[in-house]
Amino acid sequence: MSIKIGLQLYSVRQSLAKAPWETLEGVAKAGFTDLEAANHHARTDPGVGFGVGAKELRQRLADLGLSIHGCHINPLTPDVLPAALDYQAELGNKQFGCDIEFYPRGDMDYLKRRCAFFNSVGEMAKARGMRFYYHNHFQEFQKINGRHVYDLVLENTDPALVFLELDTYWIYRGGQDPIALMQRHAGRIILLHQKDFPANAPQPLNLYDGVVSLDENIDMKVFDERKDVRCFTEIGTGILPIQDIINAAAKLPHLSHIILEQDHTALPELESIRRSKEAFFSKFTGVA
Repeated sequence: MSIKIGLQLYSVRQSLAKAPWETLEGVAKAGFTDLEAANHHARTDPGVGFGVGAKELRQRLADLGLSIHGCHINPLTPDVLPAALDYQAELGNKQFGCDIEFYPRGDMDYLKRRCAFFNSVGEMAKARGMRFYYHNHFQEFQKINGRHVYDLVLENTDPALVFLELDTYWIYRGGQDPIALMQRHAGRIILLHQKDFPANAPQPLNLYDGVVSLDENIDMKVFDERKDVRCFTEIGTGILPIQDIINAAAKLPHLSHIILEQDHTALPELESIRRSKEAFFSKFTGVA
């Protein structure tokens, strides 16, 4: 059985900001139907940045043959969640996740407080017939007391309330193996993010190999400063073992989609996602 492929709309964020409806039409023409949204302004906009109500957006998406199958919400805080989740429910989206999380270096108390909050978000989602998922980057692979932050987050959250969206690219950039993590946490994974890493990248694949220290405090400023935009390439044109990832993903019992995401590109955004989709489907099997 083939795995469904979707697109993270963050990949076309600049185009969406300038011409949202034309961009969505371009996404549809590129062959995508299933989308994950990203709301980085949830405090001032409960939706996904289009400035329209959920019913109108749902109809406009349907007219293009598009639908939402997930959404990142940022900031993920108690004051923004009720309105944001009301919007997602009206949009017809049944799952949402965190966008990016940072953990003060060595602060186990903060981590446990945040995990308790994740559990409460999962309860809120469950009460609405939705699912909450945790989305990783590379900073979760620092350690507290000799253990990865990522493992501690999973240990301190309820598997029935906090599901997982594994970002395979960022796991590699944290020096870890996403396939091993898929095998270890198969029952919690509902989405994968797939990017690609260029052969001629100016940084090593593992950011902890001289770019970021395992012992420094990583926050948004550090994240932005150390992330090199040249370390992204159209999906299927780089060096990541994507077919191996797809093969491992096929064994995940609750996986909904592999979501293609292009954080940065030297190409026009719509051209970038077209090339990614073409390369992805021409090179790899087991996807639809």
